[in-house]
Formats: sequence, C-alpha cells, structure tokens
Amino acid sequence: MDASRTAGKAKRLSILGSTGSIGTQALDVAEKTGCTITALTAHSRVEMLEAQARRYHPRLAVMADEKSAADLRVRLADTGVRVAAGMEGLCEAACMDDTDLVLNALVGMVGLRPTLAAMQAGRDVALANKETLVAGGALVMDTAARHQVRLLPVDSEHSAIFQCLQGAPPGNRALKRVILTASGGPFFGKTREELKRVGLKEALEHPNWSMGAKITIDSATMMNKGLELIEARWLFGVPPENIDIVIHRESVVHSLIEYDDHSVIAQLGVPDMRLPIQYAITWPERVPSPVKALDLADWGKLTFFRPDYDTFVCIGACREAIARGGLYPAAVNAANEQAVSLFRQEKIGFLDIGTLVCSALEHALPGTGGKGETLEEILAADEESRRYTMEAAQQLTR
Repeated sequence: MDASRTAGKAKRLSILGSTGSIGTQALDVAEKTGCTITALTAHSRVEMLEAQARRYHPRLAVMADEKSAADLRVRLADTGVRVAAGMEGLCEAACMDDTDLVLNALVGMVGLRPTLAAMQAGRDVALANKETLVAGGALVMDTAARHQVRLLPVDSEHSAIFQCLQGAPPGNRALKRVILTASGGPFFGKTREELKRVGLKEALEHPNWSMGAKITIDSATMMNKGLELIEARWLFGVPPENIDIVIHRESVVHSLIEYDDHSVIAQLGVPDMRLPIQYAITWPERVPSPVKALDLADWGKLTFFRPDYDTFVCIGACREAIARGGLYPAAVNAANEQAVSLFRQEKIGFLDIGTLVCSALEHALPGTGGKGETLEEILAADEESRRYTMEAAQQLTR
C-alpha cells in the first residue's frame, strides 16, 4: 500500500464497535485530528449510538439486531442517517465508498467477516479486533496482500512493535525477536490454589487499563497475551518461537523488538489507548496528542518478570495452537469466548476458563484440524469448538 495516498489529509473513518472502550476513544481521537466519520456501529447501546450519530453525522449507523435497528431508525428519523442491522449492515459499514480507514473495534469472531469485506473493497483496516487474526490469520493476510491494503495494529502491544519497526531494514530482515509486554492482570503472583476462590468482581478489576469486560477477563487469565502472540505471528511474519512474553506491571513499556545484533528497541508511553489509536489513524504521520507526556522520573522504576505458565495455562495453549497452525487457533479462541461468557454468567469458576481452552485444543477438532484457508472452514471450526466447550463445561459442573 502506498502510504502517501492518505498522508497529509484528514481521513474518513468507519468505526465498527463505536460504543465500546476502543470505539469511544477512537471517536475522541478522530474529533481532535479532524477526521470525518462515515459509519458507526454498536451491539445493543441504542441511546449511545443515537448520541454519537447526532454528534458525528455518519451516513450509516448499524445495530446488531433488527429490533434495536428499528428503535434507532425512529430516534434518528430527523437526521438523514440511514440505519442498518446485523452482519449485512456491519459489512456495509466496512465497505463504504467514501471511507479511507475502517477501525474494527468489535469484540469476538463477529469481527472477522467485516474485516475481510473491508479489505476486499480496498479499504485499509485499523485492527483492534483480536479474533480476526487469531482465527483467520492466513486468510486475512492473504486477502490484504491480494487487495494491496494495509492492516494497521491498534492494540498497544502491536502498535508498539509496529512503531519500533518503522526504521527497520526492508522486509524486517534483521529482526530476531519480538517481546510482548503484559501487565499480568489483577492476579499476578497468585497461585492456582488462590485462584480457585476468585470471582467475577475480582477478575474485572484491572490494575492499569479501563477495558471492556471480555478483554479484562482475558487479561486476568492472560489469554489476551496468548491471543496477541498469535496476532504478532501474522502481523509481523515472526515465527512463534521468536515471540517472547515478559510481565511488566507498570504498562509503560508497551513492547520491544530485538535485532540480529542484539540491539533492543522499545516503545514507551503512559498507559493510555488513545496513543496507539491515534497512530493507527494518522499513520504514516505523527500529530500532537492529548495523551499525557511520559516522565520516567515520575515512575521511578520499571519492573519485569517471567510469566507463570503453570498457573496461567491459556498462554501455553495459544502458543501450541499457533505452532500446530491451521484451525487450532480458531478452536482455542472460540473455546475462550464461550468459557468467558459462562464465567461472566457465573456458571463456571475462573480456573475453568483455562481448563476448557486447553481441552478444546486437544479435543474440539477432528483429525488434523484443517488448514483454515477459507472463511467457511474457520466458521465451522469456531462453531464446533463452541459446541464442544459447552458440553465440556457441563461435565465440569456436575
């Protein structure tokens, strides 16, 4: 992709998932950088999407279901904003002809098809939807290459790696290792015995970041870091064995890279998602940001630890899944989504999430698991893993 085609001008954005944590911060960044909003989508927050539509004047607003969309149509009848619903609406929002960049901040596998639709329509994608690359990495990267579009990372860790690589030799040929940092979540240092007693309230109390419920629980289990490892493999073309994870409680060093000469480069900043969001929106340029400047003296010291793979088993399950390749990453991702949903309903315990993810890795897929080269294969594996996880969860609770 030619970076110059949108450089030096305010971009036109379609934001999928505009009422969530990333989406609302993206709107704040878009407003401050002079971007135009072409489409907004939400799952169920009708009143919030109405307020956003009235403020930012998109041509299209999308709700997850027709009932919510009908409500929104009545609310926006005086605005000229068109309202659509469901996956068809999401894909339409991702393909609008007056859009430069689609920011995908959807949660879960629902984000895969709109990402593919945007790329097939020639739209660049700023990606905050982990599941897109975890479940469909090979398909997504092939689609991006065929349609010559750019996939820009929004997650703070992958944005950090992306920023560190801006001065790399062509093709990242001197890149030796990627080092992902992890906050460790609310349960850093706890034993499995201690984690048997934690509940939903404790899992939602992240020490550094304000995020949606699902990703906050993923941080508590450290599944999020396993998912990010899989993403990094696809985004940067790095073999899984060359991707390391280090616990960094302060969340100031957002990730690092190591070159062949053992030089290590890191990207640092205060823990504020508006910074990576803004870089994805304004790339290849940098513009002033509302984010607080980093003063290292204020922090005093930065600490680093090795992950506890025995306690936080989801990391190892993800590493094994991407090592096997094919549909295994889709299977562990689906199992996690299903298990987190059950935990949020307080139907299973905290440690059961990791148990179900590991079990799905070994048992959810028949045979070799398939290659995962088509959308149909990926969606079928996702469905099968969810079915298996629900059955396995029933066995745990008997």
